[in-house]
Amino acid sequence: MNQTSAAGAVAASQPPPLILLVAISAIGPIALNIFMPSMPGMQSVFGVDYATVQLTLTFYLFAMAISQLVFGPLSDRFGRKPMLVIGLACFITGSVLATLAPTIELLIAARLVQGLGGAAGVAIGRAIVRDCYSRERSASMIGYVTMGMVVGPMVSPYIGGRLDEVFGWQAGFVAVAGVALPVLVMVVVALRETRQRDVTQDADRAVFAPLMRGAAVLFRSRAFWGYALAMGFASAAFFSFLAAAPYLAVDVMGLSPSAYGTYFPLGAVGYMLGNFLSGKMSERAGPDRMILAGNIIGIAATAGMMALALGGALHPLALFVPMAFVALSNGLVLPNAIASCVSIRPEFAGAASGLSGALQLLVGGLSTILAGHLQDGTLVPISLVMAGTIWLSVMAAWCGRRALRRAGSA
Repeated sequence: MNQTSAAGAVAASQPPPLILLVAISAIGPIALNIFMPSMPGMQSVFGVDYATVQLTLTFYLFAMAISQLVFGPLSDRFGRKPMLVIGLACFITGSVLATLAPTIELLIAARLVQGLGGAAGVAIGRAIVRDCYSRERSASMIGYVTMGMVVGPMVSPYIGGRLDEVFGWQAGFVAVAGVALPVLVMVVVALRETRQRDVTQDADRAVFAPLMRGAAVLFRSRAFWGYALAMGFASAAFFSFLAAAPYLAVDVMGLSPSAYGTYFPLGAVGYMLGNFLSGKMSERAGPDRMILAGNIIGIAATAGMMALALGGALHPLALFVPMAFVALSNGLVLPNAIASCVSIRPEFAGAASGLSGALQLLVGGLSTILAGHLQDGTLVPISLVMAGTIWLSVMAAWCGRRALRRAGSA
């Protein structure tokens, strides 16, 4: 297909409303955060320790990591709309099963199902944008979708906390199912298939072949591993906070679930600011300097949290203000680490994006296990875990940069 016809094919795809793209992309992150304020109270509900309750977060992240790799290639083969319908139906099913779960084991299993469906919106939403817009315009549209996605996860902990106080822990799952159901109806009724026919013909021959070819090349690249792990370890600081913060804020500091939710937007604001600064400065400073600068901010923030912890501070601001700066750090590190991953072998950019995103969630999930098991009722363990993961991000980025320079001079 020549460039003119390709451009025409893209123009022929009717873009869905922006609000629908935001909705399908935000459902997974909302379900991740709305449940956080309910986690401490579930210890008494199910008669288990906090580390066991925290596995509901860990397995959700693991499921999203796996699903992210699967839904993209399947949507290339079978179409965006049918796979999105399947993903949303899976998400709603997991939410309903979680509401009805009589034991913590069944709740964890339900969260696994929910996470498998929750990643569909993120993966397919970006693919729909690429289907409907030119390369330049798609970058802008993905930016709009990402900014819109932040709003839901920002307010969902407060909403989840209020629902928990009034109706119980199941109300958060009812709420996300209630949000996903009309989105599913909108997808069925209003979303037109955006996948291009030329893409379909190629995808018919091999669903996962491009991903596997890309993986075979990228897994041999030390530069890819360096930047992907830098991204994963930086994200792990945030995910370990998600695992530890509800216990510290609600059980130790005595906040209500809704009060916990009122502090949570500090992190979202920090992350948005980091992304804004990254967009303004990355082209001039370069990805490696931005990654280093972001990690330095993260190390300083965790050092501040440690100093407050050693001084005996147990105020919510001692927990959430340093976290806001760690989130700012993530906003600087992640876009530049992602850009570095996909630029190592541009012909495998799609595979690099999927693999690095899955690795990010896998490392984040492992960090939640560590954070959950090291609780001692102070800020010391979480500050150590966060500082450790950020230092690992620094070292991984250094290894990636060194490998890239060696490859360039070879």
